[in-house]
Amino acid sequence: MLISRETKLWMYKTMLLSRRFEETIEQIYLEGKTPAFNMANGPIPGEMHLSNGQEPVAVGVCAHLNAEDIVTATHRPHHQAIAKGVDLKRMTAEIFGKQTGLSGGRGGHMHIFDTNVNFGCSGIIAQGMGPACGAALSRKMQNKPGVAVSFIGEGAVNQGAFHESLNLAALWCLPVVFVVEDNAWGISVSKQDSTAVARNDVRAAAYDMPGHFVENNDPLVIYKVAGDAIDRARSGGGPSLIEIETFRLAGHFMGDAEAYRPDGEKAFLESKDPIPAFRKILLAEGTTDVALDHLKDQVEEQVSAAIAFARESAYAPAEDALTQVFAQGEYHE
Repeated sequence: MLISRETKLWMYKTMLLSRRFEETIEQIYLEGKTPAFNMANGPIPGEMHLSNGQEPVAVGVCAHLNAEDIVTATHRPHHQAIAKGVDLKRMTAEIFGKQTGLSGGRGGHMHIFDTNVNFGCSGIIAQGMGPACGAALSRKMQNKPGVAVSFIGEGAVNQGAFHESLNLAALWCLPVVFVVEDNAWGISVSKQDSTAVARNDVRAAAYDMPGHFVENNDPLVIYKVAGDAIDRARSGGGPSLIEIETFRLAGHFMGDAEAYRPDGEKAFLESKDPIPAFRKILLAEGTTDVALDHLKDQVEEQVSAAIAFARESAYAPAEDALTQVFAQGEYHE
């Protein structure tokens, strides 16, 4: 599968956007939380899970998707949301808990929903797999275009929802692709200490669907493998399972001391940062430093505008606390 120069530049710019967005969010998240860390303090309270290092997974897959396609993601969703085209300003406002957020500030960073591009995520492990199957089934029953992609972590393959979803997807030949982001750590538990098989793509055989493994966090290989699986789903060939070897450069959450990592692992992963590696590839293929720096400038403008929008937006009034929620058997408009 050939990859156009335009697509490669979109992938690179989107990776840059995700990284710069998270670098900025990280700085703001720490406001008011030092010197004594308290996640309730500051303009962004609660937990924060960064996806820096995992950007190739999001762009390699989402480059094949459009607004009609459905994506369900995890508690570490920023890179996937950005690659799927979620409104950056409203997503940032949601993270800040502001009224202009995608859900009026009610969901925060682990519950990002944008119906305009059919994106949703959840903090519950493997929770998005069932809804992805349901969305795929609805498309099939209504003979409508669109495939579903469910992103999960390698720890989620040990949940019952994983096996139930793969079984139904195969049984009903659903247009869905399951993508496992294998960053080697389920919070602080290593994959080798939690999972009986070394590679989860082999589990696909139990459900009579193709299984693919992509190593080295390579965005171009991810693009090709994901493209084949998505094309198969679109053409009625049924589901596929892809496991992608990736890594997170940060801890499981902001404030994670990462004492579980072996000595030298963090430095080794930082030396494999996929963004400068992708830049080298683009330069070798003839893209100029000037062109790539221009993309970086555009990213800076986008992030700055999104942060300004979120900071300047108002919080919802207190009387809105019970709107758009189910309570006492009634739905409040």
